[in-house]
Parts: sequence; structure tokens; C-alpha cells
Amino acid sequence: MAIADAFGLDGFAVLGRSGGGPHALACAALLPERVARVAALVSLAPRHAEGLDWYGGMTASNVREYTDVERGEEHFADTFRFRSGLIRDDPHALINDLVPELPPTDRALVSDAGIRRMLLATYQEAFRHGADGWIDDVLAFTGPWGFEVSSIRVPTRLWHGADDQFSPVDHSRWLADQIPGADLYLEPGAAHFGALKVMTEALQWAAAG
Repeated sequence: MAIADAFGLDGFAVLGRSGGGPHALACAALLPERVARVAALVSLAPRHAEGLDWYGGMTASNVREYTDVERGEEHFADTFRFRSGLIRDDPHALINDLVPELPPTDRALVSDAGIRRMLLATYQEAFRHGADGWIDDVLAFTGPWGFEVSSIRVPTRLWHGADDQFSPVDHSRWLADQIPGADLYLEPGAAHFGALKVMTEALQWAAAG
């Protein structure tokens, strides 16, 4: 809201991909008088969503990471700070670490020169000031969200690759069942990074509101 105020925006749409999904949904739930539309691509659902196996279908590295997060900040923060420094200095390292767990469609996407440049620049910028933002995010994902997604009343668009193992597809299925009138788009054969290919279309949809 502070950013919208600074730019003089009375109303706006919000789009979030991956870890940005919960933040976009929070804006829609908590600022209904200002948010016109919300799109969440390959989003997580709330950690304790009733009827959802939150870890079901999730890649082993994410399960380990979130399990450590749930044990408390003292069990993961130092590791995150160390890793953030490595990624800032060599963002290729993060992509290289992810590749062994990626399905073929995602491997092809992160091998694309343009997408790889964008990811490298994004990762480097994300950790320019350290790991605090990363730590805050994972704590927020696994803790209470502070709102019910069922309270969202603005037009909502959800997209998920059916083969996603970082944010499993059942998370978006659960969100679609909870958010009144939400449109869910599931793409067979796509996975987590497939959301990058539909970003332009999703932005166009959001802007049309």
C-alpha cells in the first residue's frame, strides 16, 4: 500500500509468481478497495491448509528446507546467509543446484539464454543486501498468513504447471477451491519455470481490470 501511495495509485492489479503468489493474494484479501484483480502463478498455499498435503509431491530439497524453517530460525538462518553470499557472488550456482531436480521442460527453459540471463540478474539482485528478505519470506510462508484466502472477492487467476515439484500443483487446486470464482489454469507437461512463459498473458489479463 505504501508503494501505491507513493506513486499515487488509488487502484491497481497484483501478480505474483512462485513465492510472490502468497504476497499477491494477501494484497487482494487485505486491500479489496484498491486491488482490482490478482494473478498467482505456481503459488504456495497456506502451510496448514485444511485437506492439503502441503509437502506432497514437493522436491526433496524444498522439503528439507521448509522442515528446517518450521523448526525455528536458529535452525536455518545461518545456512541461508551463507548460501545467499554464494548466490550473490555466483548466481549460476543456484541454477546449477536446481537442475538435477528439474523435470525436462524446466531444464530446457533455464537453458534458454534469455531466460537464464533474466534469472541470473534476478537472483543476484535478490541477495544484494543479504539473506534477510529470503528468511522473512520462508517464515511467512510456513507461519499464519494473517488472512483467509476465502475472503478474496476480486477476480482471481491461478496458473500452475502440472509437473511442478517446487510448488506442487495441488497448492493451486486448493486455492481454487477456496477463493470464490477463481479461474484455475493447469498446463500439462509444464512445471515451475513454465510460469515465465505465461507471464505476459497474465500481466495483460491483470491490466485489463
